[in-house]
Amino acid sequence: MTETAAAVPNDVMERLAAAIDANFEQQVAFLQQLVRFRSLRGEEAPVQDWLAGEFERRGYAVDRFSLEDVDLMRHPKAAPMDSIALDGSKQVVATLDGEGKGRSLILQGHIDVVPEGPSDLWNDPPYEAVVRDGWMIGRGAQDMKAGVSAMIFALDAIRAAGFVPDGRIHLETVTEEESTGNGALSTLMRGYTADACLIPEPTGHTLTRAQVGAIWFRLRVRGTPVHVAYAETGTNAILSAMHLIRAFQEHTKEVNARATSNAWFAAVKDPIKFNVGIIKGGDWASSTPAWCDLDCRLGVLPGETPAEAMAGIEQCLAKAQATDRFLSENPVELVWSGFQADPAVCEPGTAAEAALAEVHARVFEQPLDVRLSTAVNDTRYYTVDYGIPALCYGPYGIGPHAFDERVDLDSVRKTTLSIAMFVAQWCGLRKVSSKA
Repeated sequence: MTETAAAVPNDVMERLAAAIDANFEQQVAFLQQLVRFRSLRGEEAPVQDWLAGEFERRGYAVDRFSLEDVDLMRHPKAAPMDSIALDGSKQVVATLDGEGKGRSLILQGHIDVVPEGPSDLWNDPPYEAVVRDGWMIGRGAQDMKAGVSAMIFALDAIRAAGFVPDGRIHLETVTEEESTGNGALSTLMRGYTADACLIPEPTGHTLTRAQVGAIWFRLRVRGTPVHVAYAETGTNAILSAMHLIRAFQEHTKEVNARATSNAWFAAVKDPIKFNVGIIKGGDWASSTPAWCDLDCRLGVLPGETPAEAMAGIEQCLAKAQATDRFLSENPVELVWSGFQADPAVCEPGTAAEAALAEVHARVFEQPLDVRLSTAVNDTRYYTVDYGIPALCYGPYGIGPHAFDERVDLDSVRKTTLSIAMFVAQWCGLRKVSSKA
């Protein structure tokens, strides 16, 4: 284990805090600009180009590349890309090549956001980044563009305070976090590794100790269309789909029964979630529907693998079809459509966690708490596949994936200081002249 570095001196902390405060109005404006990019899946290129320009303006070495550039699908952990072109999914890595002997670090955040839904159900337009009463409101403001701004402006504060990191830092903005994780995987395939990784997802200033995995799958159900006047002579694909939904709800109960003895999630009620996120079907109100597609998501317990979860999905589907006369003779098409994400644990006792715990206690004046997540984040690739300690820790907000998503701006300020202090603690800092 790497030895823990000496604590950051109080006067350095004060200088970093002063630099963040002096620059915070600019940081808020930067975050507003980030939120105003409607960076849905497959539409992230404009914001990535803008961020690359911001990194270049700061003097960082910038690498822009696509998922196609790394031959993504050769990696066994690459998840299926459903209708998204590999060459259009752009990643950005900015490098500060510290010339000292400090430890290296990856600061990574995703810039893809989920769809906002009907805009008229928001109290404020979802991409105007309205600031009110200390909150910024907008799709992606919490998840996770606030964290992206914090990692960028933490490094700005270090420079403004008269220092440079003593170790190499890769500052990364990635896509596909909300659907496959392939953006994060591609940076590792590109060769960007380090002694530790910090991902400032909106954890409310807690450390994510463990997370479930996730599987995305699509069920393509078929039926026999007839005029509704003779419905008994045909079959209804939507009703068949409802039969399958009930089967997967029962399957999820069985998985959650196993969770009661899980090493990490035993105390969490029903940590495995099944969700039908998209349903499409039918062509005419007076015809029995000939088709129905269900896009689904199912969690995976720590200690189990995506392959085991996928086998369970196949078994559940087979049993459900066997009890339906039409489906038993007309099998559903099962498509793996995205996430095949491993569960992951941030193992206690790493030097990286010790460093974060120390700086968090100084910034927030209370011990670092931990959380268990029934969602996924990108740290899994670093810990599970590349053996890199990875910390998921970031600001406080409300409503990820919901209407009126928002982030607490004072929390963003303090998180920015935590990250700056973590860089100082982990990588070390060197003073630079005022001309540097």
